[in-house]
Amino acid sequence: MSTDQRIGFIGLGAMGSPMAVHIARAQAATGRALHVHARRHASAEESLAAGAEWAPTPADLARVSDVVLTVLPDLPELEQVLDGETGLLAGTDHPLALVACSTSSPAGVRDLGARLAERTGGLVSLVDAPISGGVEGAREGSLSIFVGGDHDPAQAAAAALAPCGSAVHLGPLGSGQVAKAANQLIVAATTAALAEALVAAERAGLDLAALVPILAGGYAGSRLLEVKGQRFVDHDHSPASPASFMIKDLRYAHEVARASGIPSPVLDAAAGVYDAMVAAGLGDLDSSGVQAYLERA
Repeated sequence: MSTDQRIGFIGLGAMGSPMAVHIARAQAATGRALHVHARRHASAEESLAAGAEWAPTPADLARVSDVVLTVLPDLPELEQVLDGETGLLAGTDHPLALVACSTSSPAGVRDLGARLAERTGGLVSLVDAPISGGVEGAREGSLSIFVGGDHDPAQAAAAALAPCGSAVHLGPLGSGQVAKAANQLIVAATTAALAEALVAAERAGLDLAALVPILAGGYAGSRLLEVKGQRFVDHDHSPASPASFMIKDLRYAHEVARASGIPSPVLDAAAGVYDAMVAAGLGDLDSSGVQAYLERA
């Protein structure tokens, strides 16, 4: 990480809080403090204990930052912190890389980037950097981070995010979202396939506690099975990543498929499973809750 890079952080939820802790510790090692802001001061306790400093408003945070990382649900939530007397743009009188770590529409990201560049005379450069790896990856500092944007701000974003995992610049603005769409297609399809296979196996009399480890050692093994395998065994679908979030992510994956002009049979099937799961009232369960949906169905 660049030692002269001032970093701000907005969004201290389940993913953002452990990410901010990693960055705060890395910044402290360089003699700088990470500045953080969130809707609730209490959510900053862990990052403040790690050496971060509190910014009362987004404008205050922008004034002391060269890179502002945002871990928010989507672009509408990001736009909410931009405007007004205390909004981030009110504190922007110098070049700023604004990094959106949400899973969002590639077209929406490009549109927001163009609007920000026009409004600020080119001072604000938007970078998209969606993340994958779940809460576990955020805590471990092992996230995969897909970065899109112009070279210099994208490199600044990648350096700022380095303590959180592997951040790779993949191309111009929106490239990160295209990569995340590909990621989410694989995640959704794999999770649904695991759930379906394990429900069928258990109904046939197999012991999941014996089956899951042996599956993990063969071609069916994956990071998803490693992380969620015990959840399937225990039928524990407390939400680490609510299934309802997958609906949004797969909607953006469909956007990418349409823009690419390709058929999307696997994506269509996976989206259908999650749509049905949410319609059945199970959208607050973890994405592995497809198992519970199939058992009830």
